[in-house]
Amino acid sequence: MVESREIRDLVRAALEEDIGTGDVTTRLCVTEWSTAKGYFIAQQDLVVAGVELLPVIYGEFGGVSKLEVKRAGGDRARNGEPVAEVTGSTRTLLSCERVALNFLQRLCGVATLARRYVEAVSGTGCRILDTRKTTPGWRRLEKMAAAAGGVTNHRMGLYDAVLIKNNHIVAAGGIRAALAAARPSELPVEGEVRTWEEMEDALACGARRLLLDNLTPAEAAKWIRHIEGRAVVELSGGITLENVRAYAEAGADFVSCGAITHSAPSADLNFRVEIL
Repeated sequence: MVESREIRDLVRAALEEDIGTGDVTTRLCVTEWSTAKGYFIAQQDLVVAGVELLPVIYGEFGGVSKLEVKRAGGDRARNGEPVAEVTGSTRTLLSCERVALNFLQRLCGVATLARRYVEAVSGTGCRILDTRKTTPGWRRLEKMAAAAGGVTNHRMGLYDAVLIKNNHIVAAGGIRAALAAARPSELPVEGEVRTWEEMEDALACGARRLLLDNLTPAEAAKWIRHIEGRAVVELSGGITLENVRAYAEAGADFVSCGAITHSAPSADLNFRVEIL
């Protein structure tokens, strides 16, 4: 996935944005024949993600002779532990430092938060889903990071699954009409229901997957008992680390949470060079 044109274009744009016509400080301060070893070091306990991008970053820029990944995506790194090491031109290491850290810090942050959600529902049988609430242009990377944290990826975009949401229901003239229109699709079909009546209509139409939105855990438990296994149930809306286990214990098969990608704080890593 990281070798895709989409990701390479993103890396190229990030390098161009930061380096532009050249890293003037490094050119002035560092001789062109200097070589160094650089260390990406966790400054907090975190879940690793994004290290797969390092070969792409240095491959685009050039000047690296060795890259060693110490922690793979999904691994834990403790405060002070190395995540990756890179050897090559000192100029390359310094010029690529911020771009590499920006990718790693953002993606490790998503993976670390994702793992907290997964651990919060451990033992319930409920799985955590991510959403499309991602940084524009970063969706594949942020979903990769969420998966590294143990989250199950939901649909990638509007093209790979049918998710009939509230506005679709309004536009179609009701949940029954929307489900009937979607029935010929060969893609997975899920319908969002916000009222008891919509839930009953959806079940009567043979809906096999329902998204229950903006319910309290107690309300969700009542609705799920009524569904009684006739449909797979996903819960969404107002899900936080503090309440996600209560929603999972309501009997949901899945709980989706946009905060994993739209509100994850960047993880703390730094980069240190050692001149060879």
